[in-house]
Formats: sequence, C-alpha cells, structure tokens
Amino acid sequence: MKTCVIIPTYNESNVIADLIRQLHQQNIDIVVIDDGSRDNTAAIAEAQGVVVIRNLYNLGKGASLIRGFNYILDKGFDAVITMDGDGQHRPEEIPNFLSRAESSASGIIIGNRMSDTKNMPALRFATNKFMSWLISKIAKQKIPDTQCGFRLIKKEVLEKLNLTTANYDTESEVLIRAARLGFKIDSLPVKTVYSNERSRINPFVDTLRFIRLIFRILWTT
Repeated sequence: MKTCVIIPTYNESNVIADLIRQLHQQNIDIVVIDDGSRDNTAAIAEAQGVVVIRNLYNLGKGASLIRGFNYILDKGFDAVITMDGDGQHRPEEIPNFLSRAESSASGIIIGNRMSDTKNMPALRFATNKFMSWLISKIAKQKIPDTQCGFRLIKKEVLEKLNLTTANYDTESEVLIRAARLGFKIDSLPVKTVYSNERSRINPFVDTLRFIRLIFRILWTT
C-alpha cells in the first residue's frame, strides 16, 4: 500500500526536525503543510528533505489537511497517515496502522488513546469522551477517540469526501461524512506523548463551529 504521511504545522520549529528524522526511519513519504508559520518551521522541514506545501496565511488545520489530501490524490497514493506536528504522535507506531489497513476493509483507521489516559489533561479527557460519544451516535458506529489526529485514511474515502470546513472541526467532519457514505471506521490503540504544549483549540469558537457542522450535515444529507 503506497502511503504518505502528512503533517499540518504551525510554528513547530522546535520539534519538526526531530519528528521528520524519526519518520525517515520508517521509510515513508512525508509532506509537511506549513500553515503560515511565523517561525522557520517550513525552512527546517525543507532542510530535512521532505516536500513542504506552504500556506501564505494561517488558514486553519482543516485547510492544511485538505491541501494534503489533494496532494495525496494527485500523486496516486493509496492512503494517507495524518500526524500532528507537535511531537505527540509516535512514528514507530506507523507500521501498526499499515498492517491494520492491509488486513481490514475499513476506510479509516483512527488512533485510540483512551486505554491509557493517566497522563491526559483532565479537560482534554472530558472533551474527548463527550465528543467521541456524540460523533459515534451521529456516525452510527463506535469510535472511542474521535479527537485523535493520528489516523490512516484510504484513497477511496478521500475521493468521495466533500469537506466544507477549514479548522479543527475538519477532523470530525471527515469521520461523520465517511461514516454516512458507508465506510467503516476502525480503531487502533496508540500512545501519545503529552508535554507542556498549549492547545490551539478555542473551546468557545471551535464548539460553535462543530455545532454548525452538525446542523449542516444533518440538514443536508
């Protein structure tokens, strides 16, 4: 299965080089989408010899993911693995995604961090539990950790998705629309490295975006 990793980034100059070096050990294609960073994230990534797609302005994580998805389809990859650029996801777990994808008919394989949450911040844990419950209800299939950005999406899913969001709600939109198109979503246990990074999610603004997304999907499909 010809697979590429895409990494949406915004001001990740402190960690992006180490993440890319670890990914090189997996012998997998890598694309970094730099979302208008004010630091030298893009230059550091380019120096590591990977493809870098630059947004001239900060367009949002979802917009960066969509640019990456379009690149995957244009270059003829069979699947994409999405990873966050802050070092939370472990590259050594990529073979587990690839193995599961080869043996599963599921269109999406999503990481599940909820089996070991002792280091997960309390607010993030509560948010993940609620969002996973709600999205599972809408998708009509059990997805234990819908907020995990470490996931594999097969080409046939990307080809059918018509995404309308551009921010953090895009990852939820992918799951809901894929499920409503009839694709199975499988989960895979992963570990996540939590440090002192500050979440860029705005609880009020991004909750409103998610509510608008839900109404839009339910009223138009």
